[in-house]
Amino acid sequence: MPIFAPFRALRFSATKDLLRVTAPPYDVLSSADRAALAAAHSNNVVNIDLPLGDDPYVAAATTLNEWRRDGVLTLDSQPSFTLYRMSFVDANGARRNTVGVIGALEVVDEGAGGVLPHERTTPKAKTDRLDLTRATRANLSPVWGLSLREQLTDALIAAGQPIGEFIDEHGVTHRVEKVDGPQRVRSIASLVSSAPVLIADGHHRYAIARTYRDEMRDTPLADAACTTMTYVGELVDQQLSIAAIHRLYRDISSEHLRAVLGQTFDVVPVGSPADSRIIAEMSGRGSLCLVDRSLNAWWLTPQAGSFVGLRDLDSDRLEVALRGVTHEVAYQHGFDEVTALLRAGHAEAAIFIRPTSIAEIRRTADERLLMPPKSTFFTPKLRTGLVIRPLDV
Repeated sequence: MPIFAPFRALRFSATKDLLRVTAPPYDVLSSADRAALAAAHSNNVVNIDLPLGDDPYVAAATTLNEWRRDGVLTLDSQPSFTLYRMSFVDANGARRNTVGVIGALEVVDEGAGGVLPHERTTPKAKTDRLDLTRATRANLSPVWGLSLREQLTDALIAAGQPIGEFIDEHGVTHRVEKVDGPQRVRSIASLVSSAPVLIADGHHRYAIARTYRDEMRDTPLADAACTTMTYVGELVDQQLSIAAIHRLYRDISSEHLRAVLGQTFDVVPVGSPADSRIIAEMSGRGSLCLVDRSLNAWWLTPQAGSFVGLRDLDSDRLEVALRGVTHEVAYQHGFDEVTALLRAGHAEAAIFIRPTSIAEIRRTADERLLMPPKSTFFTPKLRTGLVIRPLDV
């Protein structure tokens, strides 16, 4: 089972407005998003996590060191865990409250067990995060892990020492608390280390952590590099809000898609242009939905017997149905975001899929299987900058 340990955290000074100095994850930010965050506050974490300049990684390291020197960031006096709570209204209109813990999770080799991948990853350049880690000697944003340990949530309910709280631009309340009492630290470490952890988000960051660990062997950073900053929550319904990541097709028409998918799905016109109501209706119908550039829509209902033996995943069904067809697929969450790309001509068609169930995620973990790429979109996203883990202390 994986090691899960406290660490001495870097945190923004109590004088800083956490809403203005923290940011969404780097991989969901556009250039305009990054510019707006940097303009909102000179100490926004994007200056380190998404650095600019002729040598951005040197710039990030310089900025991090300056902020530490000037007291913008302060270092905890002793190792701690950070409780991270979020309160929000989910896509179904229900009020949700979640809690997880940020600590240092063991970096294990692929296939070694203890820390499990969740889905197959798409090819992606990994040098950016690796170069940033090399330069800053820090974990700037946490990997998101799901613990298979039952009752972990119960152990995290009690409050820790308040660090900060704010409401973001989407109405999500973020609250962080420090836990450094020896008895509770040991209890949390023991619980998380008693069961496998499934990587939910941040597969690439975890992969570069392996590379960095290997590079740091026989150096003063060897011990620190054997773990990486990770948020761990329990794999249970009440602690997770999961959205779908929909499919966009650039080089295949909706007519061609309908012809191919008609072999395994019943294809029925929706009868009116697609609007956001189809997302809720898909679940009730047990259907996917194909939409063209004019937002004409068709229900795709799996035919009986077409997917025997397949997992209950729309992403799996589409992979099988389109296996013999040459096509390019892109991924995007959110109805409005997908339809905007269609209208702008960035894709010929889209297929809206249903969110993956918690039961299927658990089954996949228990059976040590992998889901297709981009099968799940965990929300709300963790904020970057609430905790930074320096490796050189």
